[in-house]
Amino acid sequence: MKDVFIIHAKRTPIGKLGGTLSHVRVDDMLATLFKDFKNSFDFDMKEIDDVITGCANQAGEDNRNLSRMASILAGLPLEVPGVTVNRLCASSLDAIIDGYSRIASGIADCILVGGAESMTRAPYVMSKGSQAFGRDSQMYDTTFGWRFPNPKMKEMFPLLGMGETAEEVATRLNISREAQDLYALNSHIKACKAWDLGHFDDEVVPLEIQLKKEVLKITRDECPRADTTIEKMAKLPAVFKKGGSVTPGNSSPMNDGASCVAIVSQEFLKKHNLTPLARISGGAVRGIHPSIMGLGPVESTNVLLKRFNKKISDFDVFEFNEAFAVQAIGCMQELDVDPEKVNLKGGAIALGHPLGGSGARITTTLVHILNENKNFKQGLATMCVGVGQGVSLSLENC
Repeated sequence: MKDVFIIHAKRTPIGKLGGTLSHVRVDDMLATLFKDFKNSFDFDMKEIDDVITGCANQAGEDNRNLSRMASILAGLPLEVPGVTVNRLCASSLDAIIDGYSRIASGIADCILVGGAESMTRAPYVMSKGSQAFGRDSQMYDTTFGWRFPNPKMKEMFPLLGMGETAEEVATRLNISREAQDLYALNSHIKACKAWDLGHFDDEVVPLEIQLKKEVLKITRDECPRADTTIEKMAKLPAVFKKGGSVTPGNSSPMNDGASCVAIVSQEFLKKHNLTPLARISGGAVRGIHPSIMGLGPVESTNVLLKRFNKKISDFDVFEFNEAFAVQAIGCMQELDVDPEKVNLKGGAIALGHPLGGSGARITTTLVHILNENKNFKQGLATMCVGVGQGVSLSLENC
């Protein structure tokens, strides 16, 4: 197995649903990051073996192989191919593992990984009638959640919405509403502090949006709230279950955003005298019952620990994707992870969760944390996945 290194990790600012990034097509958003990568290095871009992009929706402007479209829009050579993968929320984290596997096995030397989602611009889709001139067509909003559900699957287990699965985790692990609200508040506090201290400056590529009469420059995430308090959190109603504990405040929002990570072999690194940002030291995926999908990272992380001969105590810092406060808390409890080591710059509850872009986003944040603190030797990024899966990726500081 060859060593595999990350040489580049950047992301766009993350926009809120219907916010400033609603003006930007998802392929254009990702193309901006690919252009930034192209302009950051002087080796021949034809040496990129493949572009692998994670995207969860793929029902609208992202429907025709987003990876290939964004590569062409970015001006990458036409000889560079592209493929788009879908593991729902963890699509781009899976794309990184895919690229890592190719390089480690000798199939490739340079892989560009993208992750992107525009939940704002996700379209409505309509089914065909069951017969000619039928009147039983159904319309679905593709922004989030189940669509075209299979009745056979519904007979196997309840097709719960994501918020309902979070309530299942809260019940199973007896996690209180107060604990969830406090966790969510801390996510906002950490995110706002990180922005104010300039800790995202090297991570985020600004977006310039051409409007009719002006150019809008977006430099900062839209969702972190400096004015939120525990009292405000407590006033929000539970929305997924009567008498429940999961609220809009302790859940991640819906967002638009993109991320980009470039990974290479050691031979490629030496050939072009490149500086590594981190070494990929392992990856794993695992399934879990769909009704408690939020605990998927427990399963995938345990597989990674066993397969790569690691212990959870080996890791100095963690990036847990905060789909919901309750599932992040649950995963930390089940894995025996110190909360002080998790999401040092805030997580998805504050920063946002643009589905297919989130895996590369948490990896990007983790890479920059490792580079900012050389005392951190190893880091872990992990995510839960709708319909019951977990994905984990481990990194080592270079």
